[in-house]
Amino acid sequence: MSMSVLPRAADAALFGNRFAIEEVPTKEFPVDGMTAVDAMRLVSEDLALEGDPARNLATFVTTWMEPEAQRVIAENLHRNFIDHAEYPRTAEIEQRCIRMLADLFHAPGDTTGARTQGSSEAIMLGALSLKWRWRKAREAAGGSTSSPNLVFGGDVHVVWEKFCRYFDVEPRIVPLRPGKYTIGPEDVAPHVDENTIGVAAVLGTTFTGHKDDIVGINDLLVRLKGERGLDVPLHVDAASGGFVWPFLYPDTPWDFRLEQVHSINVSGHKFGLVYPGIGWLIFRDRAALAPELVFEENYLGKTDATFTLNFSTGSAMVLAQYYNFVRYGRAGYAYIMRNMQTNARVLAEKLQAMGRFELIGADEEQLPLVAFRLTGDQPYDEFDIAWQLAAERGWMVPAYTLPPDAQDVTIMRALVKQTLSREHVDTLARDLEEACATLAKKGGAHESERRKIVTGSGH
Repeated sequence: MSMSVLPRAADAALFGNRFAIEEVPTKEFPVDGMTAVDAMRLVSEDLALEGDPARNLATFVTTWMEPEAQRVIAENLHRNFIDHAEYPRTAEIEQRCIRMLADLFHAPGDTTGARTQGSSEAIMLGALSLKWRWRKAREAAGGSTSSPNLVFGGDVHVVWEKFCRYFDVEPRIVPLRPGKYTIGPEDVAPHVDENTIGVAAVLGTTFTGHKDDIVGINDLLVRLKGERGLDVPLHVDAASGGFVWPFLYPDTPWDFRLEQVHSINVSGHKFGLVYPGIGWLIFRDRAALAPELVFEENYLGKTDATFTLNFSTGSAMVLAQYYNFVRYGRAGYAYIMRNMQTNARVLAEKLQAMGRFELIGADEEQLPLVAFRLTGDQPYDEFDIAWQLAAERGWMVPAYTLPPDAQDVTIMRALVKQTLSREHVDTLARDLEEACATLAKKGGAHESERRKIVTGSGH
C-alpha cells in the first residue's frame, strides 16, 4: 500500500512548527502571512532566548501580576484611554486613582493630576509646570525669563537631564562623592537663585535605594521664602519610593506634609505592582498646575481637558492600577512591602556573613533591595561577579559605577521584589558565594567575558 508524501508545508501544519528548519523573517516585510499558530510560536520561541524575568533583580518594573489582574488587562487592551466621551467610566477610574494617591500622599485638599506612560512622562509634565509657573511669576515681577535653572542631585534618573535639554533649562547638578550618594540642603543652597524653577529630590534612588534629605531641603526652601522672598517649589521624584515609604515608613514626612512640596511623580509599574507602562503625577493643589498646560480639545463631539504628552494610549494599566488599589488596600500593600523588606534583610545578612561584601546604607530607610560592594583585595571585581552569576545561574544582578564625583565607586544591587521568595533568597546567596569561589579559582572573568558584560543600574 503506497503512502503519499505530503509537501513540507503540509507536514509542518500537521506535525509541528514550520520554523523548526526555516529562517524567520528578519529584514524584509513578509510577502505572505502565516497562520496564527505559526506567528504565535515564532514570537514565543524568540522570547524563550531572553532572560527569565523572575531572576531579573536589576529592573524595578513589575514582572508579575495576579491572574485576575491579567484578565482585567487582557479584556481591556482594545480600549483607548483618551476617548473619554466613549469610555467615561475609564476616565472616572483614572480620577479615583488620582484621588487615592493624593490621599496616600497627604494632599491638604482638592487637587489634580494625571496618569502617564511612566514616571518619565510624569517628570516632564511636572517640570514643565514648574517652568511655566516660574515664568509667569517672573513676568509679573518684571524680571527676565531667559535663564531658568533646575537644581537636582547626581542621584536622579536621566530623564531630569533630558528635560533640561529638551526644554531649554540649565541643569544645576549637585555631584555625589564617595560615601555620600544622596543630597541635602547644604548641597542645594549654593545653587538656588531667582531663576530657579524648582528643586527635584529623589525618594528611593535607583543607585542605592535611599532618599535625599527631603525634609532638610524643604526647610531650606521655607527659609529662603521667608528671608529672601524666593518661593522655590520642591518636586519629589518618588518613582520607586512613592509606593514604599507610605507603607514601610509611614511616619517619615516626604510628601505634601512638607510645605514646599508642590508635585510628586510615582511609577505604578514599579512598586505600584502593575505591568508597564503606568505612571502618575499628583499636584499639591490645583494652583500648583500651570493652567496654560491644560489643553482644551474637542474630540469626537466632547470637549476634554487633557494634560499629557501622549494622546492615544491603552486603558488596561489604569484599570489594573485601580484593581490593585481596591484589591490590596493599605493593609495589602503594607504586607507585600514588609515581606520584600524582610527578604532584603535576610539577603543582606547572608552577604555580610560571607565576609567579602560591604553593605551600602543598610541601617537607613531604603527601598527593599540590597546594595553592596566587594571589600579587601580580590582577583575579581563586581562586574565579574555579575557576569558569573548570569552565566552560571541566570541571575541578573547589576554592577555599575556611581555618578560623578563618585564614579570610582562600583557597587552591585539586588532588588527584592514580590516574586523573590525566601527560597529564592537562599538560593541567590549560595549562587553568589559559588560565583565568587569560581572567580577566585580562575583569577577573575576572562577578558573575552569582560567585553560582554553589560553595565548599568537598571531601571
